Amino acid sequence: MLEVLKERVYKANLRLVELGLVIFTWGNVSAVDREAGLIVIKPSGVDYGAMKPRDMAVVDFKGRLVEGNLNPSSDTPTHVELYRAFSRIGGVVHTHSKYATAFAQSGRGLPAYGTTHADYFRGEVPCTRALNEAETGSEYERNTGLLIAETFSGLDPAAVPACLVKSHGPFTWGENCEEAVYHAAVLEYCAQMAMMTENLGQTQSVAQYLLDRHYLRKHGENAYYGQKENVNG
Repeated sequence: MLEVLKERVYKANLRLVELGLVIFTWGNVSAVDREAGLIVIKPSGVDYGAMKPRDMAVVDFKGRLVEGNLNPSSDTPTHVELYRAFSRIGGVVHTHSKYATAFAQSGRGLPAYGTTHADYFRGEVPCTRALNEAETGSEYERNTGLLIAETFSGLDPAAVPACLVKSHGPFTWGENCEEAVYHAAVLEYCAQMAMMTENLGQTQSVAQYLLDRHYLRKHGENAYYGQKENVNG
């Protein structure tokens, strides 16, 4: 079942290790097949070096295991809620990468200090409020996903494909699992640069007109960054 998607999710999880975004068993990647109503996600607590594509867990939109011999990631309910809330995304990533997590632990959004950030995130990457004791004590992981969705009320998840969960860490997403991993790497790089920028005494966000220019030249209706596909081959 979903063997091609399992292979992609498996490789996307390994890519987190290659990019230095996770250590040990931390972090997870998932992808969704909306037509089938199924999600493929990393198994819980399994070392990246020991995983095989066949170990990827397949769950439904209630988080129930549909196929696999291993328990799905403990963060599965968070992924499920993100797929419910953001109907256009196809992949989700969660890491505890150092710099992005430092901002999350501080309860701070990631400011847009320059055009590198603006190329991928059209404004600050928000940080959620803290979950209260009741939310933490019951359905913690599901409530984490609902909290991210709450934070994005009025925001475009396609324009800012990332969120920091207070006291926890970053989640990113994309059209597919590969793009979600890409955004996780960009987020970490931007967080590191932001911290260095603040250490140099700069706390002024990039001007909105410059941010918009850089974001829209890559992602806008009249984007001109990169090469156009040749439809004739």
